[in-house]
Amino acid sequence: MFSIGRDLQEARASSGLSIEEVSHDLNIKDVVLENIEAGNIGGFKDIFELKAWILSYAKYLGLNEQHIIDKFNEYMFEYTSKIPVKEIEKKVMEHNKEKTVEKVVSPYTNPTVKSFPKSYILIYVLLILVVIIIIIWSINQVA
Repeated sequence: MFSIGRDLQEARASSGLSIEEVSHDLNIKDVVLENIEAGNIGGFKDIFELKAWILSYAKYLGLNEQHIIDKFNEYMFEYTSKIPVKEIEKKVMEHNKEKTVEKVVSPYTNPTVKSFPKSYILIYVLLILVVIIIIIWSINQVA
């Protein structure tokens, strides 16, 4: 990450741009750009957002953004491959616990599933039989 930050900082300095100018043009906070240039990954919560900022910064400076992103991906692979499996499993379990928290709902606002009474089914069947009998009777009367 330090080499990415150094590359971006050198390109910015050689272009004669200040952090403030880049910040204004890219609509990225000064602190974010300074952390990127310093290689301080600990200052970022969202890696995908960091990657997007690095990509925008590299494009803005006219650098080979694919090369920069490849370096970033290699760094992230190296960084994340050193995390112990037990720690990953612990985080997954914590995440799954958060998902399974039951919601408390009021019985007045919770939609209930209404059952279809058997008596309605019997009424519909009898109604259909009466209609069929009337049709058959009317056909016999005409013939």
